[in-house]
Amino acid sequence: MVNPGTAPSLVLVGPPGAGKSTVGALLAVDLGLPRLDTDDLVVERAGASIAEVFVDEGEEAFRAHERVAVVAALARGPAVVALGGGAVLDERTRADLAGHRVVFLDVALRDAARRAGFDQGRPLLALNPRGRWTILMNERRPVYEALASWRIDTGGRTAREVADEVLDLVRADRGNR
Repeated sequence: MVNPGTAPSLVLVGPPGAGKSTVGALLAVDLGLPRLDTDDLVVERAGASIAEVFVDEGEEAFRAHERVAVVAALARGPAVVALGGGAVLDERTRADLAGHRVVFLDVALRDAARRAGFDQGRPLLALNPRGRWTILMNERRPVYEALASWRIDTGGRTAREVADEVLDLVRADRGNR
């Protein structure tokens, strides 16, 4: 488990298209913290795109890269961390998130499809992206909800509006500590 003294300020979780990367970038600037995106860390570590890792090495290898990226991001110290949509499936990651402020960015399929462009290098959504996204979300929703300190519906909202809501929650939380 990660030392709570090095806990990032925020960890963003949710499905593809929820806005984790975009909202995370805004929050990092607003809070004056580094932004860490585990998908970016996987690409850096693997030296290949996520789609290439899936094709060349398989999902199991991708998940191993992702686990290393999560551990590195959480150990880094105060930051805004955006986790890949499936990172929470690893029991060790769920344990590592205990005690952290986790924001579940929830999104409906129509908004996710518009934002994510399901044909852009998302291997788990390659065939029948809308149907596959729905299946993944049904499987992952209970995990996202169980981990979440806060759940925010991002549907029909700009990244700025979502980031502002997160900032309000963070400020209120700081006042309670």
